Amino acid sequence: MARVSQAHLEARRRQILDGARRCFLRDGFHAASMQDVLREAGLSAGAVYRYFRSKDEIVAAVAHEALGVVRAALDAKAEAEEPPAPDELFAHVFAELRGLMGAGEDPRELPRLLLQIWSEALRNPELAEVLTGAYAHLAGQWSRIVADYQRRGWVDPGADREKVARTLIGTVQGYFVQQALFGTMCPADFEEGLRALTRASVPRSADAESAGSER
Repeated sequence: MARVSQAHLEARRRQILDGARRCFLRDGFHAASMQDVLREAGLSAGAVYRYFRSKDEIVAAVAHEALGVVRAALDAKAEAEEPPAPDELFAHVFAELRGLMGAGEDPRELPRLLLQIWSEALRNPELAEVLTGAYAHLAGQWSRIVADYQRRGWVDPGADREKVARTLIGTVQGYFVQQALFGTMCPADFEEGLRALTRASVPRSADAESAGSER
């Protein structure tokens, strides 16, 4: 019997995951059956079970890949020698994501898949544990960005770094949610809105004076 090459094994695994991803995007994790995955991948049950013992294992693999793309994009900014300024940070993150997703991929697919993964984590303790670990990692990484901003005077030096980092990550998650639900959120529009917010700096004393003059 001819020996199967590693390249062939990896290509077959890729075929299964690509088919499963299309299936999950169309039908959702719960509605999609193993038969649906087999049909979408164009493979027999025996061929698929050689790589994955169950649909749950396929779900976990698809989730790990999607989360890995997001983690790579966010880590890249945290590990930069000089992180982008606050009003440029998200533009850099989205550019990094577009590069990692590859040419020709529908930009709405990753947000839609992430939304399903987050929903699945509410029912799947193992996936929830993976998400919790990934989120804690990102919060720690982005705390480094906040520390850099504090050194440059862009963030209050007394602010809790991790709390600020989690708020920044929440902004990225918010973009994914809007893109998944409405499909009309252009990254450029989002970047422009964030830029306007980060550059808006009305002194608190001016606010107080304005409020006092209205009384």
